[in-house]
Amino acid sequence: MSTILINATHGPDDPESATLPFVVGNVAATADQDAVVLLTLEGAWLAVRGRTDGVAQPGLPVLREVMTQFVAAGGRIWACGACTNPRGITQDDLVEGATIVSAAQVVELLASGAAPLSF
Repeated sequence: MSTILINATHGPDDPESATLPFVVGNVAATADQDAVVLLTLEGAWLAVRGRTDGVAQPGLPVLREVMTQFVAAGGRIWACGACTNPRGITQDDLVEGATIVSAAQVVELLASGAAPLSF
């Protein structure tokens, strides 16, 4: 099984850019690929419970629904620790399936051969 690491840098204020990483992640996860969406910069807000409620881009699935489907299909949501910390986001704030990770964990995944993609 290959791994895809999808970097999501946009938050709820940009519905299209926030949703697309999870659309791609869903395709990977439902195809039995190891899929990780890494939330960095403003994307870190996507990991916070309630922050994606009502976020939708016309023509795309509702963000909260696609995130739930992603986790249900086995996808993992990683929130960048260096991005969550200055925003005051803690593990207790996160949606189901999300975890705060260190840069070392991201580097380890990439060094093991994960294919990176960024939005």
